[in-house]
Amino acid sequence: MDIQMKRGLLEAAVLSAIRDADSWGYRIIKDIRPYVDISESTLYPILRRLEASGCLSVRTEAYSGRLRKYYHILPAGRQRLDAFREDWEEVLAVYSFITRGTEKP
Repeated sequence: MDIQMKRGLLEAAVLSAIRDADSWGYRIIKDIRPYVDISESTLYPILRRLEASGCLSVRTEAYSGRLRKYYHILPAGRQRLDAFREDWEEVLAVYSFITRGTEKP
């Protein structure tokens, strides 16, 4: 898969994982993993990029004697997720065109 396409898919997956409730790194990985294999070394740079671009905010709270970072989606992140959904409809149309007539019996 093209690296830019995969990057966009992973960013959208991360935003979707925190769309309804704040979450932390390990929980985000657990939520996404049934759909795509993602590691901590992939997730945390994505979270930093999304924070730097104003798509999410981060707060730190104590949990079981340790500090845990919670990620919260911001309006810009919701807009990016909406834009991804709109773009995805176009991607699906192109995919349908490319794969037409190739279905196996």
